[in-house]
Amino acid sequence: MTHDAAWRASVLTLFPEMFPGPLGLSLAGRALEAGLWSLDARDIRDYAQDKHRTVDDAPFGGGVGMVMRADVVDAALDAAATTAPGLPAIYLTPRGQPLTQARVRELAAGPGAIVLCGRFEGIDQRVIDRRAIAEVSLGDFVLSGGEPAAIALIDACVRLLPGVIGDAGSLAEESFERGLLEYPHFTRPADWQGLKVPDVLLSGHHEKIQAWRLAEAERTTRERRPDLWSRYVAGREHSQGYAS
Repeated sequence: MTHDAAWRASVLTLFPEMFPGPLGLSLAGRALEAGLWSLDARDIRDYAQDKHRTVDDAPFGGGVGMVMRADVVDAALDAAATTAPGLPAIYLTPRGQPLTQARVRELAAGPGAIVLCGRFEGIDQRVIDRRAIAEVSLGDFVLSGGEPAAIALIDACVRLLPGVIGDAGSLAEESFERGLLEYPHFTRPADWQGLKVPDVLLSGHHEKIQAWRLAEAERTTRERRPDLWSRYVAGREHSQGYAS
């Protein structure tokens, strides 16, 4: 997919005033001003059918909290799809599949996304099932709403768009790009409070520096993320098996 048209983010939320928020600053903000991507934040309450603009109701079966209505959310999704046809819909929820860098790359390579921000106890499951909306989670924690997660998801995608980051080659060195966490970084001063930069980084020997960085990335991943390390080792063994 080429980015002949700007990458589009259409956000459905009860708090459109939260956008662009951080997305209007730094890299994402400059890219937004430059037209490398576009943002449309819609108020879900605009699609309610009563004068009180009601978007939620009590859950069937009882229980605490309220649930966002299927009919209201469905109408909001219809409106977003009309102005931004062909975009995949994503619902941000702790119940979703974990967001990965691979999924971010996939979204960034497409035309954009309709991002649905839940509130209260969540959204009526019927609209999710009927529209086959992808459910995505940022991690094993709960937010007060999907808006902060939407900002994180969009930022992760936008920074991968052509022209957003000046040195695109730096993306290849980031965490998760090789299945590893990133190696540590150092800068001036070379000796700070008795803590010195590793000698190899001052050597000017490119191959030794690359080998040190790979070893540090592997060590950090092995210690901090055993799940990533297991997949990395399995993938390495698989590729070596093909090479032998």
